[in-house]
Amino acid sequence: MGTSASKPVEIEPPKQKVGIKSGKKICCCCPETKKARDECVVFKGEDHPDCVKLIEAHKACLREEGFDVK
Repeated sequence: MGTSASKPVEIEPPKQKVGIKSGKKICCCCPETKKARDECVVFKGEDHPDCVKLIEAHKACLREEGFDVK
């Protein structure tokens, strides 16, 4: 083992992206579409046609807030 002193490495936490319009984090944007999407996926599954529409509506809402959603 060496006797050289090493500096502690400072790690900067990743910065949270926020929406351009609201200034909110992605998890807090579009609560109406998020709730509807989540309920549909839980009860019907994400491949159900109704849920696919809700998922796309939520993505569109997030894009309107300024997030890059694929």
